[in-house]
Amino acid sequence: MLGPDLSDTHAPKPLLATLRGEKLSAPPIWLMRQAGRYLPEYRALRAEKGGFLALATDPVAATEITLQPIRRFGFDGAILFSDILMVPWALGQDLWFEVGEGPRLAPTLVDHALETLQPAPERLEPVYATVRGVAAALPPQVTFLGFAGSPWTVATYMVAGQGSRDQAETRRFAYRDPQAFQSIIDAIVALTVTYLSGQITAGVEAVQLFDSWAGSLSPAEFERWVIAPNAEIVRRLRALHPDTPIIGFPKGAGGKLAAYATGVAPDAIGLDETVDPVWADAALPSGLPVQGNLDPLALIAGGDVLDTAIDRVLGAFRDRPHVFNLGHGIQQDTPIAHVEQAIARVRGAA
Repeated sequence: MLGPDLSDTHAPKPLLATLRGEKLSAPPIWLMRQAGRYLPEYRALRAEKGGFLALATDPVAATEITLQPIRRFGFDGAILFSDILMVPWALGQDLWFEVGEGPRLAPTLVDHALETLQPAPERLEPVYATVRGVAAALPPQVTFLGFAGSPWTVATYMVAGQGSRDQAETRRFAYRDPQAFQSIIDAIVALTVTYLSGQITAGVEAVQLFDSWAGSLSPAEFERWVIAPNAEIVRRLRALHPDTPIIGFPKGAGGKLAAYATGVAPDAIGLDETVDPVWADAALPSGLPVQGNLDPLALIAGGDVLDTAIDRVLGAFRDRPHVFNLGHGIQQDTPIAHVEQAIARVRGAA
């Protein structure tokens, strides 16, 4: 059996301990998007229940999906099944998912004022119900992770109505009218703190801030739209929940990671697959827990390629607290056998 003994009701939580700065003999492991389309049980439930938003707002279904990879693999962490766009939805934008194209938001804030939106905070209630359901059902060794999108990434969707390669429309908007864009960022910050606090109160034990588009900004804009708002979320959330670890994940930050780590001051920092782990270990503050950063395509490749990639990540972070993870989300064509191979390799490193 790959997972821990689920009958042990007094087992420690390796992931939570690592996020709090403890160095373990073998790192805990979970994978971003570990609940998703590569799992046949997820595909079956989605076919039965309908589209993504229907699943994410159905607490029974979302609870089941969150638990599926824990039952199958025995990961050390379970991450809430939801979406980063719950915050703009609760701020009053319409949200839907186009088949094969991804999420859409309307009205777009590139040509509609933030003040025209009618907030709908009740849209977050199903998420809190999901958290309560998962918290009641998780094995005691598993750490429950909540999450939210970081303000810059969420704002790119709110302004443009959808994702893009370089977020050019939102970047232009931020340069053209920084005061209006700051108002959008401030609204996202305020609701994100409320949202994450609600998740913590309902039962999550750590939270992650996903900044999927952080890599598109110049250094000065990165300081203003990534570091400053994330630091404000961390400050406010830590005042409310001082014992809850916060993971920051600024995808694409590259050489700006050290500035993010010191400026935002998260309890742990996630690294995408483009970051050299040896460089990151040297550049980041000593003792800061790191998370990552296996290339999701190496996981698809499997075999010796996968083992070598895992060993390189493990070797780079052998002297600091480390949560083993992917550098981004698991791909839908990932073989389940390769996930099992990765778990065995990581856990055999002790």
